[in-house]
Amino acid sequence: MSSSPQPLLVMGKIAGAYGIKGWVKIMSFTHPPEKILRYRPWHLLKAGQPQQVKLKAGRPHGKVLVAWLDGVDDRTQAELLNGYEIAIERQHLPQLDKNEYYWSDLVGLKVVNQQGIEFGQVASLVETGANDVLVVQGERERLVPWILEQVIIHVSLEQGVITVDWDADF
Repeated sequence: MSSSPQPLLVMGKIAGAYGIKGWVKIMSFTHPPEKILRYRPWHLLKAGQPQQVKLKAGRPHGKVLVAWLDGVDDRTQAELLNGYEIAIERQHLPQLDKNEYYWSDLVGLKVVNQQGIEFGQVASLVETGANDVLVVQGERERLVPWILEQVIIHVSLEQGVITVDWDADF
């Protein structure tokens, strides 16, 4: 393992050992989950110290993903990686089309409505099936549906602001 450059985006987490030959279970934050296996190289993070690792193999296994990392050849070594975050360098993400955003870019942005009332900042996003939802933390928590052009009027990553058509009483 070697040190890696910044910035890194967390894409998943090692959730335990799998089998006796050094494989690990993966909790993926990507959609679909198996997409995490396409990214290279992986960087493992624990206590803020990134270490680059080579993914030798990975595959879906039932409801989980499993992966085999270079240099991890038995269950004892795999168990030591439990809880490590899996990150990739931002430059390895695909380019997005207009009006598409990575969730990690939206977290922390200020949310204001068309009347100029500031709701707070995006704390997280939730996938609901019908549409994604912004969880906005301010003087109180607000849940704002991610519906472009109807609710989400404008996103400015440069200014750090999302403008919404959403009543302040909701």
